[in-house]
Amino acid sequence: MGESAAMPATAMTPEQYVQQKAAASGSSFYYAFLFLPPPRRAAITAFYAFCREVDDVVDEVSDPGVAAAKLAWWRSATAEAYAGEAQHPVLRALMPHTAEYGIRLEHLHAVIDGCQMDLTQTRYLDEAALRRYCHLVAGVVGEVAASIFATSAGTPIDAATRRYAHTLGLAFQLTNIIRDVGDDARRGRIYLPVSELQRFDVKAHELLQREAPWGYSERFTALMKFQAERAHALYDEAFAALPATERRAQRPGLMMAEIYRTLLREIEAEDFRVLHQRISLTPLRKLWLAWKTNWRER
Repeated sequence: MGESAAMPATAMTPEQYVQQKAAASGSSFYYAFLFLPPPRRAAITAFYAFCREVDDVVDEVSDPGVAAAKLAWWRSATAEAYAGEAQHPVLRALMPHTAEYGIRLEHLHAVIDGCQMDLTQTRYLDEAALRRYCHLVAGVVGEVAASIFATSAGTPIDAATRRYAHTLGLAFQLTNIIRDVGDDARRGRIYLPVSELQRFDVKAHELLQREAPWGYSERFTALMKFQAERAHALYDEAFAALPATERRAQRPGLMMAEIYRTLLREIEAEDFRVLHQRISLTPLRKLWLAWKTNWRER
């Protein structure tokens, strides 16, 4: 794949490009970035834009062969960027920050590996298999974000902060999976482990077909409550691991956690009616939750 196949046609600077990419996503992450000082905000925005670019390959490219070729281009392009030849505006925006914040090529390749799994795998046998996927697309991302937020730029985060960040990333991803059961089913994907579908006697075809009344049942609700309890346990585990000395620096992650956990509670309050709709928080509410957490953790 040549450069022209992946490069967006834009007259924007790399920094403007990643800013637009992050803002346009509407993600909860973006609201936490707003409270960071400019250098760290620039770094996390560029890294997040990279994650969005790679994830969009899987979500927006219908031909698996084309998607695989694009991911292969990204794998090559990231390696070239670390060798001093950044082609894509996202990589041009990101490279100036990699040394200071410890963002390594293996981190970017882990994200690509996770997206590659989405092209070849639509089911996960058990929790261990799902955790491997979540590690790549969320745990590693959490670790990179925590390194950018860390008290001492340029110094690797300690083991406890790394554990906090990785666990929080898993909690975010499980929240996304719960929210997106219906959207994923429309793409033929089920992230809920097969072993747990069997445990709660929920059939895959019920999720994929979403037949009236939308596949909802006591069995489905029990399955989703189990997923939510696991996500809540991960949030609690993450918070317990975070050293008190890093709480102030890690405020952006705590802001994201407040937003994501509030979303999870909204889904619970709606009795997990996620097959026919995508439950979300308004931008204003996300901003309020981020501001409130920022103020509380000062």
